[in-house]
Amino acid sequence: MTMTMLATPTRTPRRLAGAEAAALLERFPPREKAASWPMTEADSEYILATLQRPPFRVKDRAQVTRMVGARIILSWLQTFPGSTWQACWDASPAAQTPTGWHRAVIDWAATIGRKPTTACLASGTLALICVDVIRPTMEWLAASTSGALRPAIGATRDPAGFARLEAQLPEVIRSTRHASAALQGVARLLAAFGGLVEDIVVGDLLALLQATDHDAARGVRIAYTALRELGQFPPDAPATLLRLQTRTGQVTPAALVDRYDLRCRPVRDLLVDYLTERQPSLDHNSLINLAAALAKNFWADLERHNEGISSLHLPPEVAAAWKARVNVVTRRKRMPDGQAVETTTPRSSAPAIKTLVRAFYLDIAQWALDEPARWGPWAAPCPITEADCSDKKTKQRQKTTSDQRTRERLPVLPALIRVADRRLKESRARLDALHAAALGSRFTVLGETFTAPKTTSRAGLTGQAYDASGRRRDLEAEEKRAFWGWATIEILRHTGIRIEELLELGHHSIIRYKLPSTGEFVPLLQIAPSKTDQERLLLVTPELADVLSAVVTRVRGNNGVIPSVPSYDLHEKVWNDPMPLLYQWSISGERRPISHNTVRDALNDVLLATGLADATGKPLKFQPHDFRRIFITDAILNGLPPHIAQVIAGHSNINTTMGYNAVYPAKAIEAHRAFIARRRSLRPREEYRAVTPEEWQEFLTQFERRKLALGSCGRAYGTDCIHEHACVRCPVLIVDPYERGRLVEIRDNLNDRIAEAEREGWLGEVEGLSVSRDAAEEKLAQLDARQKKKDSPIFLGVPSFSQIAARISDATNTT
Repeated sequence: MTMTMLATPTRTPRRLAGAEAAALLERFPPREKAASWPMTEADSEYILATLQRPPFRVKDRAQVTRMVGARIILSWLQTFPGSTWQACWDASPAAQTPTGWHRAVIDWAATIGRKPTTACLASGTLALICVDVIRPTMEWLAASTSGALRPAIGATRDPAGFARLEAQLPEVIRSTRHASAALQGVARLLAAFGGLVEDIVVGDLLALLQATDHDAARGVRIAYTALRELGQFPPDAPATLLRLQTRTGQVTPAALVDRYDLRCRPVRDLLVDYLTERQPSLDHNSLINLAAALAKNFWADLERHNEGISSLHLPPEVAAAWKARVNVVTRRKRMPDGQAVETTTPRSSAPAIKTLVRAFYLDIAQWALDEPARWGPWAAPCPITEADCSDKKTKQRQKTTSDQRTRERLPVLPALIRVADRRLKESRARLDALHAAALGSRFTVLGETFTAPKTTSRAGLTGQAYDASGRRRDLEAEEKRAFWGWATIEILRHTGIRIEELLELGHHSIIRYKLPSTGEFVPLLQIAPSKTDQERLLLVTPELADVLSAVVTRVRGNNGVIPSVPSYDLHEKVWNDPMPLLYQWSISGERRPISHNTVRDALNDVLLATGLADATGKPLKFQPHDFRRIFITDAILNGLPPHIAQVIAGHSNINTTMGYNAVYPAKAIEAHRAFIARRRSLRPREEYRAVTPEEWQEFLTQFERRKLALGSCGRAYGTDCIHEHACVRCPVLIVDPYERGRLVEIRDNLNDRIAEAEREGWLGEVEGLSVSRDAAEEKLAQLDARQKKKDSPIFLGVPSFSQIAARISDATNTT
């Protein structure tokens, strides 16, 4: 891994998020704003007289304030050019500044001797909007935080339309702030475009959603759903506006390629043509990945490093350099000091990118035979060999990592199931206790004390309470997440289906089958086509039937029918037709499918409650796909034939199924154990007897008896000294390097004694002492050679036996 400091940021390609919103606005444009209409052309006296008549007239004191404000604003607008009041408004600073523009009016009013207040001007502006004299922009209205616009517009413009719309809203939210936000959005549309509620079109709400912040977007979506259910929109209108600002939608091949600003126009057109040709055989998500591989990772990279390149016929050095670059990935990170750092690491997707580029070359070469005029000019030798695309090592690493995850999580699955069931029961107990408590009262459940809110705007029971520390807790949301976490774990572990298939389960997925042999009916779970477009049926066990029954009971409406909700296809980037999905819930009266992230968050909540940790001590994490691996592994481990597991899992290749199997090599383990058992049966039984305390003590003390002044004795265990304790001469003496000085003293003393024996003529002593001296010299030479080797550059730091030999043993007999 390498790191590089950057001086300037690099350019990033245009994002696809929000592309669907732009496409829908082109398909369903908002109403055009009229340049003029009767009330904006009326004179001031007629407008003021209209404000005095119902339904624009309000209570006396408020009416006086409103009339004063309206009169001053009309007088102020006359100071700006324009043939209508709307034109004067557009020319004034008020049209561009939603907040703070009252100061300009107050300053002008002071010149004519008037001193209006900000509240007076706001009331006058609201009156002019209600009477349809001025129509502010959508952005101006969205920036206003006034809560008076909705009731004023509803009472003066279209009371019947607002009543019809309010009746269409779900009963559970009619008295909540979400319903108020929906009606507020409709009021803004009437104020901006004029007309009645029935005149609102799809594009109006799309434009309002673009101008609305995230917090108010829910109200716009609720209003859209209510108007759509009233039959006001065409059949091809979007099923929902949920997450419209972030959805990609289906983007044309030209738009996918143009994200990367390729300089060579002919190659750009070729890539667009190629993607268009491949589009019918790919889902849209795969098309996006293919466009990124060819346009970004391949050709944009070549243009960045090879100025003026315009041909697919790459020189060998250019192809080699590109393959080297694609093998790594560079990521930018902002350091605490503000500097940008580039970190280069191996790219795990490099073989896949090379495979797509190789297929691009080979497809063009093949198509050139059928359509030489169209594809022939671009046919070129493929710079990528089959060996370049090999991902054997990557797959082996992935297989090893996958098996390790499965083996680590399979034993703790029972604990996860127990915790999920316990959390569900506890969350239900808290919610039931809250529903049974009176508003404002205190109640205790499971050892916790809560206080119910004093009031609630919801039609029905409240779901929030305050704990002992005063912190607000949403007990209803906790119960929801606990239930869906429990249901997800149970369904995934009993079926082994993918998360996409889980979220696609509908009420019609539960069917029954009559056995031809006995005539008995058995429940089956129909898995809708997902990743492989291969439909399959799974047998519903009694445990799974209980879970599915609980899910159906939960999502069923008051009329006993599961509501149909639209779902988003992550592969095709389109909304599916409304279906009675099992994984759905109601948020603020808005029925929506449960998302992938919600399922993962629910699993993480359960895992956090278990306290389980992995081998490194970090909290253990489960992904939904881990249950699929566990299901296949457990099935094969318990004797299910792999080809049957393949059918249940929906794999087109049995090798894929065996890739999910993380069973230990039982045959090899059993064969090894059998070998050890046979070897033990051939050895004398007395060798397997228990060690006596005396034998163990003897084993420990024999190391103590080998301690010498110069080091230690290296003779074998259980043997006596055969050199009559002549340790300096003994070849098995292991000299301690720290005792070299003592050995030098012994050698010097031997030299003195040899000199004395030679003077005295003790020739026998000379011969014996010379042998000892030579042995001492040899051991000193060995110590010096060992130290020289240790100090040399090639020494690896491996300690010698003398450095690690135990000097003192504190071990005791453990038998």
